[in-house]
Amino acid sequence: MQTIDGLVKKIEAYDPNADIGVIRAAYAFADEAHSGQKRVTGEPYVTHSLATAMNLADMRLPTPIIAAGLLHDVPEDTKRTLAEIEERFGADVAGMVRGITKLGKLRYRGIERYLENMRKMFLAMAEDVRTVIIKFADRLHNLETLERLPPKKAYRVALESLEIFAPIANRLGMGDVKGRIEDRSFKYVYPKEYAWTESLEKTMCEGKKEYLEMVMDRTRNILGAAGIRDAEVHGRTKHLYSLYRKLLKHERDIARIYDIMAIRVVVPTIADCYAVLGVIHGTWTPLKGRIKDYIAQPKPNGYRSLHTTVFCDNGEIVEFQIRTHEMHLMNEFGIASHWQYDESKAKSKTAERQAQETKWMEQLTELQREIADKQQYLHALEEMKIDVFRDRIFVFTPKGDVIDLPEDSTPVDFAYSIHTDLGNRCASAKVNDEMAPLDRTLKSGDMVEVVIDKSRKGPNPDWLKFVKTRHARGRIRAFAKTNIRSWIKGLIPGGK
Repeated sequence: MQTIDGLVKKIEAYDPNADIGVIRAAYAFADEAHSGQKRVTGEPYVTHSLATAMNLADMRLPTPIIAAGLLHDVPEDTKRTLAEIEERFGADVAGMVRGITKLGKLRYRGIERYLENMRKMFLAMAEDVRTVIIKFADRLHNLETLERLPPKKAYRVALESLEIFAPIANRLGMGDVKGRIEDRSFKYVYPKEYAWTESLEKTMCEGKKEYLEMVMDRTRNILGAAGIRDAEVHGRTKHLYSLYRKLLKHERDIARIYDIMAIRVVVPTIADCYAVLGVIHGTWTPLKGRIKDYIAQPKPNGYRSLHTTVFCDNGEIVEFQIRTHEMHLMNEFGIASHWQYDESKAKSKTAERQAQETKWMEQLTELQREIADKQQYLHALEEMKIDVFRDRIFVFTPKGDVIDLPEDSTPVDFAYSIHTDLGNRCASAKVNDEMAPLDRTLKSGDMVEVVIDKSRKGPNPDWLKFVKTRHARGRIRAFAKTNIRSWIKGLIPGGK
């Protein structure tokens, strides 16, 4: 059972100078405020407040955020007020609690309500993203108690978690939170698919853990022999929901999935990352087309790592993921790492971290612009789901420039990503120096050349049937609207 002493011990383990008095005071305040209240599980309500705070401490967050986590349900569910919280704990903690109260209880009831709930989340992020981080911690604990809820309610909570919380966590680079939310929701939203995936994963991993331990031991030895010190080598099992989505992508053929179990190598510097890659490739044969440099070309949510898949001993295929300690923290905790306690960055931030934080803040600014107009927002969010919540590919222009696109993009998406006029006048395309249809699905590494028709007046509306990016859809629709207006004006004598 979780206790306040356990929470204090966890915080002191990563921040010896933490203001523990504030944590104990916030717990006592919440315990008194929620006195007599019970959870669905029959436990005292404050156990939920404590569990939320524990999740925040797992992210190595500072005491003000953890205190707000302890107090997050007080104004909404008790007689104690925000004014009392501000008087006792200050404006910063009260501001976070106020943001959570404004966010309110999300409910999943149809697409309009779903979009409005997403809008609420984005508004909260634009005001103070810490509010949403606390909401994630709150939701993670709620998902642990779904078995105590009536089936319909458990399904609703799991569905909104899968459709609202997980995609936002992904956008903010919070890989650990995203994976945990998805796995805990998966069982209740798609129970049959969950059971099938879990069984398949157990079958595939049976007997492989010992083999992976052997490969990890050998990896430590070869890295040590190469003079690469302070390398941490450990195993990683793929999240179940992520595995399920990948199985669907590969027509349920598990033989085409190489990263169910992978090896992570964490080293001090970027130079070490590439040195490790060289040692691994010098020891085992890499699988063609499976080397991905997300350090040079990070994913849109900031994920950075080197990935390579190799033929290990006995012909077994193993994926390696190589990253620095800082990359690992940012990959796991995303924007939450902005506030993480870390002695090494207490005085200064690396250029790498500053660049990533700037990227996250730019994403929040973009979200703020998108919600300026509700109707525009509702339409844009539908399109945004296409772009943001899917994997990315990297293709090349004839000059060697790298273009970042959503997975399954086409030459038309490519054309519009470069320039609107190039998209509007696109007539045909070459992929890897061969003529290709405009609806061809591109893959990472493709070299794409767009052939234009200078006499062409605009895009073909039929392209809307296959383009994948929000930008391409928007440009095609905008051109169509302009043409319709011109046509209507032409029907009106003297129309202008």
